Amino acid sequence: MLHVFLGLDKGVTLVYTLVIPLRPAERDFVRYYAMQTVIHIRADKEVKKNAAEAAKALGLSLSDVINAALRNFIRTREVIFSNTPQMTPELEKYLGKIDEDIKHRRNLVGPFYSAKEMDEYLDSK
Repeated sequence: MLHVFLGLDKGVTLVYTLVIPLRPAERDFVRYYAMQTVIHIRADKEVKKNAAEAAKALGLSLSDVINAALRNFIRTREVIFSNTPQMTPELEKYLGKIDEDIKHRRNLVGPFYSAKEMDEYLDSK
């Protein structure tokens, strides 16, 4: 059952409740949204607009971006304020493997001295 608060009179200490029976799919919907909360933040209008546009360009909502940032904060326990991009530990580890391959001349192709030479190599694969 879902309890919906219809109103609260200031002079009376009663809460009016409507009980609605739910189908199984509706129960899952209610469980999902019962786990959600709303965070109110202050942001410059231009910052919000630009962030929403950037998120939309990536196929995300601004809420998705903020949730990802919060999850990253929980995972790393750090907040970075910088204009220069920072590599994640995972990316540093991946690039370290690439550096090892370069040092030991593994998994390398080329060098190519022209785009045509590179295209011919790629087309032959």
